[in-house]
Amino acid sequence: MKTTLIISDDLFLRLKRRALETGQSLSSLVEGLLRRGLSQTSPHKRLPKLPSFDMGRPLLDIADRNELYRVMEGERDSKLYGRRKRR
Repeated sequence: MKTTLIISDDLFLRLKRRALETGQSLSSLVEGLLRRGLSQTSPHKRLPKLPSFDMGRPLLDIADRNELYRVMEGERDSKLYGRRKRR
């Protein structure tokens, strides 16, 4: 199968030089480089582990909907009235 690739002039010259140095045809050199590049970049490549931090004990229980509403309403009141509304 024949394929046309559009690559920059400087890269083409580097490829030609490498092909001459290694005694390969330009096609076999490019095919080998593509195969190696594709085998190294696996779609299932594992990402590095993200850092984790101990931030201490939670200040509220996020599973408690009433507690969440109470905190959000307090923050809203603080923004609207400049202070937290007392209950």
